[in-house]
Amino acid sequence: MKKTLEPPSRTATFLAAMQRWRGRRHAAAVPRLDLLPCIPVVAANIVTLAAPAAFRETLLQLVAAANERILISTLYLQDDDAGREVLAALYAAKRARPEVQIAVFVDWHRAQRGLIGKAASTGNAALYADMAARLGPGVPIYGVPVQKRELLGVMHLKGFVIDGAVLYSGASINDVYLHRHQRYRLDRYHLIESRPLADSLAALMTDVLRPDAAVRRLDTVSRPGTASLHQAIVKLRRILAASSYPTAAGAMIGNEQVGITPLLGLGSRANPLNSVIVQLIESATQRLVVFTPYFNLPGPVRRALDEKIRQQCRVTIVVGDKTANDYYIPADQPFSTIGALPYLYEANLRRFCKTHQNAVDQGLLDLHLWCHDHHSFHLKGLLVDDDYALLTGSNINPRAWRLDLENGLLIHDPHRRLLEQHRVEIERILAHTRRLDHHQGLDGIETYPLPAQRLLKRLARTRADRLVNQVL
Repeated sequence: MKKTLEPPSRTATFLAAMQRWRGRRHAAAVPRLDLLPCIPVVAANIVTLAAPAAFRETLLQLVAAANERILISTLYLQDDDAGREVLAALYAAKRARPEVQIAVFVDWHRAQRGLIGKAASTGNAALYADMAARLGPGVPIYGVPVQKRELLGVMHLKGFVIDGAVLYSGASINDVYLHRHQRYRLDRYHLIESRPLADSLAALMTDVLRPDAAVRRLDTVSRPGTASLHQAIVKLRRILAASSYPTAAGAMIGNEQVGITPLLGLGSRANPLNSVIVQLIESATQRLVVFTPYFNLPGPVRRALDEKIRQQCRVTIVVGDKTANDYYIPADQPFSTIGALPYLYEANLRRFCKTHQNAVDQGLLDLHLWCHDHHSFHLKGLLVDDDYALLTGSNINPRAWRLDLENGLLIHDPHRRLLEQHRVEIERILAHTRRLDHHQGLDGIETYPLPAQRLLKRLARTRADRLVNQVL
């Protein structure tokens, strides 16, 4: 007997209305873009790095030359060759100059588990404790629990503060992000020489995170259980939701300068980073470029993009092909549930392209799929007209929007000093993309591996695909 779909319940209708209301609140969370306080930075002191290998080399060079401080914030520092290389460099810097302040901040939960789909393990924390036992306590590694469980939110802050420089990327530290062996995961990489910006990012790590009762050392075998930290975690989340990076108001951007506003974001309400992302999209008049690794847009972003396309603003979205997704499982390997995610994201993209097929045909909407051999794609951020750019670790998906602790650097470039760097960066990225001319240019569900087909059909039948999109 054929089943019929029931109309949405009152609860579902109410929740949808609340989501629309919350989306409208984002625009009021922070002042207008041109009124945001910023840190003036000489444009010549900003360098866009070309590739993961350059990112790794620059990081190691900065660490080796550090005289004052090395503060690192990243989702994880992996127990692999790249992770051990970075940790060894930190210990070497401490031995060479004991007065250098060193601290690493990673997600508490992620550090204490193995990789998804792999055998259970004690996680990266075992490496931290082992190196501390062998080499001494000079490189403290702190676990930051944003929520009681990893599924409900992680510490996704990015940024390497080394003396008066900021090395910013959405990349974490492992073999693939740092192109330690044959494969790489592409992100964006920027080196910014600015003492005030470095001080601003450092302040959150040293003044807010490090002294908090919920933030505990991971480089020791005697760690408290997460359950014992539950009350402290709730308090930390409230503190972080109300925190911001210190910046002085009233700064003017000189002719050879850009203005940089560091942004912090946590939760769906009054989130400054989310608000700026929506405002950036809404402010675009000529050209908008969006980078996202997973095509799973939050509602406010989707609606703002829909409106820009309707206004005939030129919109370019660069996303990874499903085979360039870090969850993609090749056909010759055993399939697991997590391997359905790239297909779910591709189905989202197919629907988006179908909805805006006229704009694609007219050249107003350019959808680019990145694919380069067996490498993967993890770019994030926005470029708006020729005067705004956002560097961020946020994946611009519902999870980043609602659950994770995120940050970003908003660059205001009224004198177009970084225009050439942006052009070169885009050309380099697009060199490995293909433009999607039609929604039928993407594989249909009938071509997917049978386990992925069954799972996606079951999710769609129960409407659980919407829930999955919200948490992954």
